[in-house]
Amino acid sequence: MIRTSIIRPLLLVAGALALSGCAGMIVGGAATVGVATVQERSVGAAIDDTTIEFRIKDQFLEKSDKLFTRVSVDSVEGRVLLSGSVDDPDDRVETSRLAWQVSGVKEVFNELEVRNRAGLVDYFKDVRIANELRLKMLTDKDVSAINFSVETVNAVIYLMGVAQDQGELERVTAHASNIKGVSRVVSFVLLKDDPRRTS
Repeated sequence: MIRTSIIRPLLLVAGALALSGCAGMIVGGAATVGVATVQERSVGAAIDDTTIEFRIKDQFLEKSDKLFTRVSVDSVEGRVLLSGSVDDPDDRVETSRLAWQVSGVKEVFNELEVRNRAGLVDYFKDVRIANELRLKMLTDKDVSAINFSVETVNAVIYLMGVAQDQGELERVTAHASNIKGVSRVVSFVLLKDDPRRTS
């Protein structure tokens, strides 16, 4: 059982720091600003996304410890990906409802699976797959890895982010598809010039 009395204040403090523009305090000091400047997202958008993620996780924690621990949240320019697994369909619906309540959310992609949490062996397979893809992107000179977010759940890779062009997106998708053990690749990546980025 997670001690809500400890976790919730930590989330709220981190969220407050993001709101005040102190994103560096959340994710590693001055390097954060340096990283954000090479992303397709602006520094302000990156801070907004961090705030959205904290607020959604806080909503989950308010609802239940299980939602907090089992559901991963990624936000790119207000487009939110929910991944992981829940025990019943009502929980899946509830996560979307809670995510939409957070200010700044423009879209919610609910990729939660309704079934018992994957076993420890499956969990480590997912970690291995995600890390292998991140390494492939980092070592590919034609891919700007910093603009992509990777989640792996039950051998399914979920991609979010902003691609420079169709060619870069195809390279990332190919890297993902060629990893041993991957059953499916789901992409929510937008191209740099996609009009939805300014809506």
